[in-house]
Order: sequence, then structure tokens, then C-alpha cells
Amino acid sequence: MTALLDFVGYSDWVLHTLIWMPILGIIPVLWADEQRVKHVAFWWSAVVLILSLGLWWAFDPTVGGMQMESATPWIESWGVSYSLGIDGISLFMVMLTTFSASISILASFNYIQDRQRPFYALMLILQASVVGVFLATDLFLFYVFFELTLVPMYFIIGIWGGARRIYAAIKFFLYTALGSLLMLVGILYLVYRAKMFIGAPTFAYSNLLQVPLTGTEQLWLFGAFALAFSVKVPVFPFHTWLPDAHVEAPTPGSVILAAVLLK
Repeated sequence: MTALLDFVGYSDWVLHTLIWMPILGIIPVLWADEQRVKHVAFWWSAVVLILSLGLWWAFDPTVGGMQMESATPWIESWGVSYSLGIDGISLFMVMLTTFSASISILASFNYIQDRQRPFYALMLILQASVVGVFLATDLFLFYVFFELTLVPMYFIIGIWGGARRIYAAIKFFLYTALGSLLMLVGILYLVYRAKMFIGAPTFAYSNLLQVPLTGTEQLWLFGAFALAFSVKVPVFPFHTWLPDAHVEAPTPGSVILAAVLLK
């Protein structure tokens, strides 16, 4: 396995591929006929799963911090970059995501009978956005992926869900989107403090860690992030959107909702 990984050259290109390959998979999914579309979506997702499993051998557990890092300037005036990296925690979460996505698509074979092309396209978008959440090392990019996960899940629940699917989809979207605004406020404040400290705005996680904060600032920032994640997880009393979403979501949607989105 090590020899194979050396031959392939596992590096930062794999992290980019794990995100963009599902996005590119939308093209063959939308072009495939109704009889083959589910198989096309599954095998496309399965290839991403296989690539993610290779990270287990390519990752060096003796090295602390991020590995396979890459950074490409994106919105330079804001200090935003397309930055990816992986550590020991995100390694497991990425593998869980790709595995759950493949299982969810497989579980939909006998469940989703109508509008299959848009369903599988949304599943691939969901897979890509969740993987992006775990690989992003720029907080702006992280927030984009974090919010992007809401869009495909909203349509999956709203179109292929149960009798009260519209209500459940809207409730899911509003709760989680409004909760995320608190995190956005926290991120923007951190960037503001970083600009005061280093003289330029930055969303890079490694740079934001160096910003000196008072105890009061840390407390308020913790509260903003904690409340946002409490809605997303969800934690009592912010959990009221979850029963409706789980009950009304189609089985494949419930699988990935429980296995990944609530983590």
C-alpha cells in the first residue's frame, strides 16, 4: 500500500479532488438515463471514498498540526484564500463523510423512483460541501462550505420527503441558517482583531490563532460559536427542528443527516 501511495503521490491534490470530484460527477449524473443514473452516482461517490481511505496510509500520525496543506489566494483584499489541510480529527470525519455518502446513495436505489437525476446531483453536492467543511483551513471558506450543506439538504427534504416535507425543510433551513449567523459575527470579529494585530485582514485559521484576545472577548466568541453549533448538532433547547427533519426526510437523507451533518 505504501508503494502504491508513493507511486500515486498522495499530497494536497487529493484534498482538492475529494471536494471537486463529486461536483464534476454532477455532469455524468445529469446526462445518464434513468436506468443508469443511480449506478453512475454510486460509483462516482465510491471512487471518492476509495481516495479518502488512502489518506489513512498517507497521513503521518507522528506529525502534529495540519498536513497536505495548500493555499491559493482567492479574495486578496479580504485576506481570503482557498486553503485546505487535514489533521487527525478531520481525517476520520472525511472518511466518515465519504462512506456515509456512498451508503446513502446505495440506500436510495429502491427508495427514489422519481426525479432521480436532480436527487443524485444534490447528494453529490452535499458530499462535496461536507468534505469541504472538514478540510477548509480558511474560516471564510469554512463558512461557505458550512452554509452550502444547507442547500442540497433543504431540497432533498422538501422534494423527496414525507407529507409535511415543506414545513420540515423550511424549519431546518431557517433554524440552521440563523444559528450560523452568530458564528459569522464571531468570525468577522476575529478578522477585525487580526487586522488590528497584524495590519491586514486574514481568515487563515493559523493566523487567527495568534491574535491576542481578552478573557471577555474569548467568552463572547465562545458563546457565538457554541450557540451556532448547538443549533446545528442540535443541543436542547435548540433541537426542535430535528424531529421534523428526520421524520420527513427520505431515508437516504436521514442517513447522511444522522451520520454526518449532526457531527
